[in-house]
Amino acid sequence: MANFSPVEEQLAYIKKGAAEIIHERELRERLENSLKTGKPMRVKAGFDPTAPDLHVGHTVLIRKLKHFQDLGHTVIFLIGDFTGMIGDPTGRSVTRPPLTRADIERNAETYKAQVFKILDAQKTVVDFNSRWFSKMTAEDFIRLAAKFTVSQMLEREEFHKRFQEEKPIAIHELLYSICQGYDSVALEADVELGGTDQKFNLHMGRTLQKDFGQPSQIILTMPILEGTDGVQKMSKSYGNYIGISEPPQEIYGKVMSVSDALMWRYYELLTDVKVAEIDQMKTDAATGKQHPMQLKKALARRIVQDFHGEQAAAAADGNWAKQFQKDEVPENIESQTIAIADVRSGSAADQSQYEPVVKVDKLMVMAGLADSATDAQRKRKQKAVRIDDQLIEDQALIWNRPLGAEFILKVGRKIKRISLI
Repeated sequence: MANFSPVEEQLAYIKKGAAEIIHERELRERLENSLKTGKPMRVKAGFDPTAPDLHVGHTVLIRKLKHFQDLGHTVIFLIGDFTGMIGDPTGRSVTRPPLTRADIERNAETYKAQVFKILDAQKTVVDFNSRWFSKMTAEDFIRLAAKFTVSQMLEREEFHKRFQEEKPIAIHELLYSICQGYDSVALEADVELGGTDQKFNLHMGRTLQKDFGQPSQIILTMPILEGTDGVQKMSKSYGNYIGISEPPQEIYGKVMSVSDALMWRYYELLTDVKVAEIDQMKTDAATGKQHPMQLKKALARRIVQDFHGEQAAAAADGNWAKQFQKDEVPENIESQTIAIADVRSGSAADQSQYEPVVKVDKLMVMAGLADSATDAQRKRKQKAVRIDDQLIEDQALIWNRPLGAEFILKVGRKIKRISLI
C-alpha cells in the first residue's frame, strides 16, 4: 500500500510540460482511486532500441516517467525488442530497414544503463515486448489484425501521404501501431506516455484495451524538444543535440549555449523543478533579482549532475567560469599534436616565402572541434574561432609560430591545446 500526495498536487506535477492528456478527467479519477485504495497506477512508455546512444531529447519521456515514480506509481520501461524489428513508421516517408536481433540486444543493454541515470532502477519495471509477441501464433496475429481496417490505418498521416504520393507502404508497417497498442493490453497500462507525434499509436492502446475488456489507458503526450539552435527538433543529424554520454564539459557548454528563452523550456522538460519555482525564476530574471546566466549555469549543473554526478558537475561549472567569465584556460584541457603537413595549404600561391600557410578549417576538423569542413566554415563565419584569444575569420592563415609550440584553439564552447609539428 502506497501513500500518495493529494490529487491536485499530483496533477500539477504530472501536467508539468505535458502537451496533452486524454483525458484529464479520467486521470483524475484514477488518481483518486489510487489515493483511496493505496494501489499505484501502472504507467508505461515504450522505447524501440533503434540507436545505441540517447540525447537529452529522448529523456523528456523518461523524465516524465520519473515524475510518476516520484509520486509513488509503478513505472514500466518497455523495450520494444520485437517492434524494433518492424521499425516505427512515425515521421517516416520511407520504410525503415529492419534491425538485426544482435543490434537490438546490444542497443537495449545500452538503453538500460542510460535510463537508470534518471529512473530508480530498484523501483522500475523493465519489460520486453518479445515476452508476449514471441508466444503468439499466426492465428493470434490474424485475430489481432482483424480488429482494424485498412482505411483506419490510412488515416495515419504518414501512410495517407505515402498512399497519395504512390510510395510503397509495407504490410509489416501497418502492424506496428497494432503491436504497440497490444503492449498496453499485455501490461494492463493505466497511462501511456509518448511524444506528440505518437498520438495515433497511443490511441491504438485505448482501442484494444476496450476490445479486451480493460479500462482504456490515459494518454499523456510530451512535446518534441528543440535542439540547442532553438529551431529544429533535437537530432544528431542536425548537429544540435546534447548527448547524455558526452563528457561533462561538453554537456555543460552546450547547455550554456542555448538562448535565455530556450532555457525555460529545458527547465520545464529536462528537470524535476516544480512549475511554481520555474515561474519564480522567470520573475526574478525579469525584475533583475537574478541574472539569466546564473539561472542557466544552475540548469547546466543539474543536467551534468544527472548523467555524470555532482563532482563532475561542479568541475564543469568551475572550468566554464575560468574559460568564459575569467578569461582563463581551464585546467586539464585535452592536448593534441597535429602534423603541419596535414593542415598545410597545398597551393603554391597560398604559401608565404618564409612561413607555411595553414588551412584553418582543416585544423578544426583534425582537432575534432568541427564535424566537417562545412561545419568549420560555418563556425568561422559565426566568429566562433579563436587561436590564443585572437579572432580567426580567414580560411588561410600564415603560420609564423615555431613548430612544436603550443597554442589554444577555441571553437565556440570547445577548447583544445594544440601543437603543430
